[in-house]
Amino acid sequence: MICTVFYFYRESGGYTMENNEIVRKNYDADPAREWGRLAQHPFEYEINMRFLRRYVKPGDRVLDVGGGPGRYSIALAELGCEVTLLDLSPENVRLAKEKAAAQGVALRAMTADARDLSLLGSETFDHVLCMGPLYHLLNEADRAQAVRECLAHLRPGGIFAAAWIALVSGVIFMGRSAPEIITNPSEAAPLAAFRQDGSWGGQAFTQAYFTAPSEVLPFLAQFPLQKLHFLGSEAIVCAFEDRILGQSQEVIDAWLDLAESVCEQERFLNFTEHLLYIGRKESSL
Repeated sequence: MICTVFYFYRESGGYTMENNEIVRKNYDADPAREWGRLAQHPFEYEINMRFLRRYVKPGDRVLDVGGGPGRYSIALAELGCEVTLLDLSPENVRLAKEKAAAQGVALRAMTADARDLSLLGSETFDHVLCMGPLYHLLNEADRAQAVRECLAHLRPGGIFAAAWIALVSGVIFMGRSAPEIITNPSEAAPLAAFRQDGSWGGQAFTQAYFTAPSEVLPFLAQFPLQKLHFLGSEAIVCAFEDRILGQSQEVIDAWLDLAESVCEQERFLNFTEHLLYIGRKESSL
């Protein structure tokens, strides 16, 4: 996930076509990096999948918006779902198709901007995942547009899952990998936002938006959604995940069980690098 010397770099005032190109080029440059990231940091993926599997069943139709190279899409296709993946990056889409073919599962994958899903026409799905686009839309209006587009293609009663990068992730990165950069002037604005329990967007590993957990539910209150879960994907293990992964599978599974049991507790939401919301669509938009 980190591809610059500094986790945070420069604040940006909004999202433009130039920002769109920066994000696309970042993922086009090395789609294998994102595929490998979830394998290197499996708690995020495993906890998210544990919650998704509570609702997604074989035969369901799933739309994965901003699905990257297909980690979640392929896992859900293997579960027996009919999956459509959309992503801004053509190279992510190419790799997703390649990985799906290698796994022997059917996957429809196409290039699209999360803010405009008109290529789907009137198609609706049982589940819509938006576990990537909200990382990169710096303007709240764009984030809202992406959610509206997702919900427009979700059947009433269907399940919506959305992910965010938490602002604390940058602080965790500093402490773990480069503690000296806390004194760099480029870190002043995101650290100020962190101190005030706020959010920050700008140039980081690419154009990215880092949120405070306290801002997610108020933002989603404008949509016809019933909250089912709001959780920290890594729960309490961010700072020592690498130590856990060196242990036996029995020990890893025990930590996964502990993380799953506490990840929805509000007191732990500021300890996690990624946030996951799961809700049920109450009515048509």
